[in-house]
Amino acid sequence: MEEIERVINDYFNSWNEGFVSKNGDGIRNFMSKDFTGYWSHSSLEKPDSYDYHYDLNEVLKKMDNAEKSFTILSAAERKNGDEFLVLGRETNVISGKPYFAQCMFVWTKENNQWKLRREYIELER
Repeated sequence: MEEIERVINDYFNSWNEGFVSKNGDGIRNFMSKDFTGYWSHSSLEKPDSYDYHYDLNEVLKKMDNAEKSFTILSAAERKNGDEFLVLGRETNVISGKPYFAQCMFVWTKENNQWKLRREYIELER
């Protein structure tokens, strides 16, 4: 569990570095090539989906004065420790205003490295 906590912390630090540099390469290094993400909020009928190849740099360019953090609420080990299902709450502070989301991440070991395989993000608005 300690190892996956460190990986998640490093992942969110890479987002914060990306907000400054406007370069998504550090974030993408945490993603599996098989990555799929889903993002939604209460006004959407169907979540938006995205994959490994989505334009992270364009997302970062839209975010000035932003910072992300994540609080783990639960983590379930699967596949004899080679996978973790992590539930938690993400906080994004953009220009001083906080935005919250409930998240589920699936982290998988690939070639002895933790990679984000799937994420589900539901904004709390």
